[in-house]
Amino acid sequence: METEKYDVIIIGAGPSGLTSAIYCGRAGLSTLVLEKGFCGGQIYLSSLVENYPGVKSTDGATLIATMVSQAKSFGAQILENSPVTEVDLEGKTVKTEKADYSADSIIISTGNRWRKLGVPGESELVGRGVSYCATCDGPFFKGKEVAVIGGGDSAIEEAMYLTKFASRVYVIHRRDKLRAEKYVQEQAFANEKLEFLWDTQVKEIAGSGKVEKLSLENSKTNETTGLEVSGVFIYIGMLPNTEMFKGALETDERGYIKTNERMQASIKGVYAAGDVRSSPVKQITTATSDGTVAAVSAVQQSQGLL
Repeated sequence: METEKYDVIIIGAGPSGLTSAIYCGRAGLSTLVLEKGFCGGQIYLSSLVENYPGVKSTDGATLIATMVSQAKSFGAQILENSPVTEVDLEGKTVKTEKADYSADSIIISTGNRWRKLGVPGESELVGRGVSYCATCDGPFFKGKEVAVIGGGDSAIEEAMYLTKFASRVYVIHRRDKLRAEKYVQEQAFANEKLEFLWDTQVKEIAGSGKVEKLSLENSKTNETTGLEVSGVFIYIGMLPNTEMFKGALETDERGYIKTNERMQASIKGVYAAGDVRSSPVKQITTATSDGTVAAVSAVQQSQGLL
């Protein structure tokens, strides 16, 4: 199979990858973006984005569509449904099922994914009441009672979104207070459709062909109770999509890729940006910032300045 050559290959088309594509394309680099599914990553599924500077309020799909259009306008080639099957970071080569590619620089923007609970019934009932996307599946639960697992921004924001459809939304959190931003918490506590179950963990998701009941345990009293719900939405943290690079790049204890301030990873010419990178904050703004820095570094490398 003949290898196609580019100046830069970007793996992943979330906000960081698309930002890199905009900057690389605008700088005149031949730019290829490989996305295993559809463009956008996690933010594509968000029903409400109101903390992106200059955009008072929008949804993730609209914001991503604008980024894609902008990247393409600068000549970036974006291939969706093109999962990478093999990568040689030292040799700067990337393989997919359809073609082989090489580049002078590679920007890794593969993001992260939702962590699973790992309890009985979870995997068996995915798509039958178990969900990781309220925006996708919320409308199926109109007039029904559902549960949201987690206490961070995503969990609480999606719980509030679900109140548009569900008659009651139980927020189940293993601690006695939320981790979400204060502004988000204030909105949630004012929502009469939300009910909070503190110091509680899900031990099992049960049902015959669909979610019908949760087995819960209070971590302080060890009391076990049952909660009848029609759906459960899980938001308990993220895992980095770095399996393909395991052993090749330096990572932190959680598996996120370590970089310097130029987004340079532990191999020269390889950069990491966005949620896949080891960083204390993971937001759209930080992802686009990382993507900008990674792209500028790749451009300067092409000019012999790095």
